[in-house]
Amino acid sequence: MFSWADRKLIKFLAVGVLNTLVGATLMFLLYNAAHCPYWFSSSANYIVGSLLAYVLNKRFTFENQSRGWRPAVRFIAVIAVCYFAAYGAAKPLMEWLLSGFSASFRGNAALALGMIVFTALNYFGQRYFAFREDERHEP
Repeated sequence: MFSWADRKLIKFLAVGVLNTLVGATLMFLLYNAAHCPYWFSSSANYIVGSLLAYVLNKRFTFENQSRGWRPAVRFIAVIAVCYFAAYGAAKPLMEWLLSGFSASFRGNAALALGMIVFTALNYFGQRYFAFREDERHEP
């Protein structure tokens, strides 16, 4: 019914739901309740979510058994590139598209769009770069 690739995507999305619940709650609370800046709020989401994602995706989603620092360094690189690509594009895009709305509304829309773009980019980065198949079964 599902191919191995489909199962990986389903596992990735399940881990993503957990990360989203934890990270988005933190992000929107910091931005709306604590009035923290956009970049601080969104980065707090991805620091906490990334720690959780690394552990769960490495072992559960991509079944990577490799040891050492290489997967961790590649994972950090993927997260950084995806974060700056997603949020770097989301903020100016929402500022432009929603120029007639309040700054708070534009900020919340940018945070939500950034999460969507980040997730899409992140899946491919983790699957094909951070937790590559050739390192999944190293002793």
